[in-house]
Amino acid sequence: MALLLALDVSSSVDGDEDALQRLGLAAALTAPEIQSGFLSDARPAALAVYEWSGRHKQKTLLDWTLIETRQILNESAAKLGLSKRGTSEFPTALGHAVGHAATLFRQAPACDVQVLDVSGDGENNDGFTPKQAYAAFPLDGVIVNALAIETFGVKAADFAARPGDMTDYYRRELIKGPDAFVETAKGFEDFENAMRRKLSRELSVTVIGQAGPRPTKKSN
Repeated sequence: MALLLALDVSSSVDGDEDALQRLGLAAALTAPEIQSGFLSDARPAALAVYEWSGRHKQKTLLDWTLIETRQILNESAAKLGLSKRGTSEFPTALGHAVGHAATLFRQAPACDVQVLDVSGDGENNDGFTPKQAYAAFPLDGVIVNALAIETFGVKAADFAARPGDMTDYYRRELIKGPDAFVETAKGFEDFENAMRRKLSRELSVTVIGQAGPRPTKKSN
């Protein structure tokens, strides 16, 4: 599996929230069940991470890395935890973030499955939409999952929406492919837990899919 994670650093995400994302992702990657998921198949998964905000504001945080050992995964997690955002003043160009993934997947190692994971706390408000990106970029075989960060009640003064709006929006406008899903974080403080749930689900499903059907027992 080639797993590509995209973190929202648009202007709706403040410095403390950005730190919760980076540290939360690093902690999730070092969780025992996630490390077991990455290392449970003889064929290593490839991992890459980028941040996104405005139309042309995407930055690679972790280039494609084959997760062959626990040490490599720990080193990747540490790099992400220490990373710094490239910008904090641009809007939410969700479609452009999706389109950028096509470029990165072209650089990925050959894999059976390509999965894009987009996390964020706001709807697209700059440039083309995710569905327009799917029509314009070579992403037909890519599964797209999402992590919706629901900030209602956490920053109610800044986010005028009902609980569940981001989850519904991502389910309607972003995810695609077989068994694609949305995981929900109840505020940025819940990002780590939500990321652990999402990665655990993805890694377990992928391993089952790669295993294929069991051979039929022949009768005597």
